[in-house]
Amino acid sequence: MNRRQFFKLCASSTATSAIAGLGLMPSSAMADVREYKLLRAKETRNNCCYCSVGCGLLMYSHGSTGKNAEKAIFHIEGDSDNPVNRGALCPKGAGLVDYVNSPNRNQFPEVREPGSDKWKRISWDDAFNRIARHMKDDRDANFIEKNDEGQTVNRWLSAGMMTSSAQPNEGAFITHKFARSLGLVAIDTIARN
Repeated sequence: MNRRQFFKLCASSTATSAIAGLGLMPSSAMADVREYKLLRAKETRNNCCYCSVGCGLLMYSHGSTGKNAEKAIFHIEGDSDNPVNRGALCPKGAGLVDYVNSPNRNQFPEVREPGSDKWKRISWDDAFNRIARHMKDDRDANFIEKNDEGQTVNRWLSAGMMTSSAQPNEGAFITHKFARSLGLVAIDTIARN
């Protein structure tokens, strides 16, 4: 490409951008392109999981509608009907499709046994049982029923709970009650990250 061709390309790009910015491009053509891309896609509404704002998402997946078919999310955008974000997404929310489709994303529970340097895949039942067993053992060893003055405090100070910040009030209430019933004092949400 020589200098003259480069300037022609820049001028035509600038003119096209200006025409589009002024609203002179046919909107139906742009809508047709969007409809074509999402024509056979299944649209699912969800909330963003990153912070406590709870922005609405539209997730588009494709794949066969059969029972054993693998669905693949290929596009995520802000939900313009959601009153929280009205279709806008922050950079983290805009990158959700890369997070969902990342080859480095953990999809199964894994455990690294003491003294080992390898991760081993375990079943979900085994993972839940291990977590429950570790929590029970730690609570039994570190639970404080009464303080130095003899007052009942029922505290478990050696553990904490990190909760979701995008859940509704009812979910937050139940999560809080569950954690407090165990005696946990350290409860926080992922909104601080």
